[in-house]
Amino acid sequence: MTKKKKGANEDKIIETKSKTVSGKSQKQKKPVEIELKPVEESLKEEDLLQESGTDSDYDGDSLPGPLDSDDFDSDFFDSEDDGTQEGTEDGDVEFSDDDVLEHEGSIDNVDDEESEQVESDNGEEDGSDEGSERDEAVEESDSSEDEVPSRNTVGDVPLEWYKDEKHIGYDITGKKITKKEKQDKLDSFLATMDDSKNWRKIYDEYNDEEVELTKEECNLMRRILKGEAPHADFDPYAPYVDWFKWDDSIHPLSSAPEPKRRFIPSKWEAKKVLKLVRAIRKGWIKFDKPEEEPNVYLLWGDDSTSDQKSKHLTYIPPPKLKLPGHDESYNPSLEYIPTEEEKASYELMYEEDRPKFIPKRFTSLRSIPAYENALKESFERCLDLYLCPRVRKKRINIDPESLKPKLPSRKDLRPYPNSCYLEYKGHTGAVTTISTDSSGEWIASGSTDGSVRMWEVETGRCLKVWQFDEAIMCVAWNPLSSLPVLAVAMGRDLFFLNTDLGTDEEQEITKERLHSGNIPEPEVSVAAIVTWLPDELYGGIKIRHFKSISSIDWHRKGDYLSTVMASGETRGVVLHQLSKQKTQRLPFKIRGLPVCTLFHPSLSYFFVATRKDVRVYNLLKPGEATKKLETGLREISSMAIHPGGDNLIVGSKEGKMCWFDMDLSSKPYKTLKNHPKDITNVAVHRSYPLFASCSEDSTAYVFHGMVYNDLNQNPLIVPLEILRGHSSKGGVLDCKFHPRQPWLFTAGADSIIKLYCH
Repeated sequence: MTKKKKGANEDKIIETKSKTVSGKSQKQKKPVEIELKPVEESLKEEDLLQESGTDSDYDGDSLPGPLDSDDFDSDFFDSEDDGTQEGTEDGDVEFSDDDVLEHEGSIDNVDDEESEQVESDNGEEDGSDEGSERDEAVEESDSSEDEVPSRNTVGDVPLEWYKDEKHIGYDITGKKITKKEKQDKLDSFLATMDDSKNWRKIYDEYNDEEVELTKEECNLMRRILKGEAPHADFDPYAPYVDWFKWDDSIHPLSSAPEPKRRFIPSKWEAKKVLKLVRAIRKGWIKFDKPEEEPNVYLLWGDDSTSDQKSKHLTYIPPPKLKLPGHDESYNPSLEYIPTEEEKASYELMYEEDRPKFIPKRFTSLRSIPAYENALKESFERCLDLYLCPRVRKKRINIDPESLKPKLPSRKDLRPYPNSCYLEYKGHTGAVTTISTDSSGEWIASGSTDGSVRMWEVETGRCLKVWQFDEAIMCVAWNPLSSLPVLAVAMGRDLFFLNTDLGTDEEQEITKERLHSGNIPEPEVSVAAIVTWLPDELYGGIKIRHFKSISSIDWHRKGDYLSTVMASGETRGVVLHQLSKQKTQRLPFKIRGLPVCTLFHPSLSYFFVATRKDVRVYNLLKPGEATKKLETGLREISSMAIHPGGDNLIVGSKEGKMCWFDMDLSSKPYKTLKNHPKDITNVAVHRSYPLFASCSEDSTAYVFHGMVYNDLNQNPLIVPLEILRGHSSKGGVLDCKFHPRQPWLFTAGADSIIKLYCH
């Protein structure tokens, strides 16, 4: 044998040896005695087998088509890829996997001895080349982690875009990958017929090339198609190990004493059974009646049963045809066909004795004279029987788009705030509350850093700062422009601050109102709730409550102020009169824990929101609530009233917002689910048809809410804009509209106040 031929054979043996390394580690070797031939003769026989397997071992399963588990179990697959069968003149000899491994190992040993002789005879250079090739073959790995990356680098771009191009993409160097010329289908079919390995070739459309499945991949697919585990070493019936049971155990798992519920009847279950028995006796629990059998019968059934005749008074048996016999067939047997003599005898008979049907024979069903209209008549008869108890109704075709409400365009609803115009920075903590002056020139803000700041709206300049020891909960500006007083709530204290704005006359009136020298003695019922005290720090008035304040609201006339103490229960809402410096309790009883309050913008009505409901009281007529609004929400967080006074907006801590038309119903007219987190506040503009909501999700939603004077026309609600800009930490804590312009102020937990304009 020549040197090149021998080196190629050695490379083949090394490759087969590297592929069977994993099999050697899992299967034990069985001692099998095999009479080995010389290495050269065995290699020649393997070459002959590979050459003869392409034509002689080919069968019809090699045609392209869907793969099945039977395809992977064929003898051709085993003989083609495993090489475990050797054809001899006497017969075929089959070897197991262990035998093949031992056989290959023996061949490798013989081959190693001969390779050493070849190296010594042919020189050092040839030996070094063969050694390098052998090292490369051993280093090859069949793991899926070492797969070659895709040749085409276009990514997720669909190949349809390259339909009219001459290429299908680009390789890693940026060169075009040209398409292969399309082969004639007849030539490709003939090529597949000649290729014995065609059954495991797959066309890769992405890289425009054919891929041949390896032996390991075929074995993997064969096991998956059979419903087995992909890997052969997986044991689906592994022995179960009970960690809490052993034979030598002398103690139980728990040393706790036996509970009484295991041997004493339960009193709770007896009460439950007694309760269910009473409910069944009184009819509160009704059991399902057994299903009645449908009162139907076979239309063409037997009439021998008498129950059908008794149930139906005018019972008419359905007409029944005689079952056709052999003589009525279109192609009867010859014994039923009368001869010419019998036909002549029929004509001599009387009409009464003559048979009404004479069998005839036709070659096909279409040659029967009555066949043309037979199917049509039977179809019409079946159609009449099918449609007789029914009426045909035309289906109404409705376009789903026509059912949607037609909302006006956002361009027609301008102006509304849509972009951030100015930012007010100065607080070091989260800004919890803001309030605008009635003139729209000033804005006040309170923060968790204990400071109250007054800003100029147009310039963003901070004019004044009041510093306190506690976090600010609420600030509210007096609605009267002639009385520039700012109410500040923190903890249990309520402060009235003089902002030093307005003319000299207005300042004199303000100082007289905030003078603490004429504080009258409170009533006995009020003294336990609040206490009026002078403010020594800033020269105003301070009111100390018995619980922490959560909300405040001014009356439209600027003299009364309501405060809400969420944990105060029935004493949680009180009214303060600034001119007389006195406090009074509400003349009615509050049901539930109060959340916030509102004064009606024009009438003497007072709104009190508890956690789930809103009650409307008349301050001139003390007593029960005049109206109760059922929100259906989990917990109310805030509310705002329309300037007209007939519509109320309620925000909740579940991200929902309810619009109440109080002239229409006590239930919500619309429920809007817009925020994924809690709504912190809602606001309504005084002059523009706008309302807004802010939430802990760091967004503020602006809506168009038009209320018509016509009672027959419902309010129009259109979502306009989502305002973003605050950081996601804490969200937006408060929002207020400008009293005269379509502007919106938002206070965020990021210690920034933003002004959004149109």
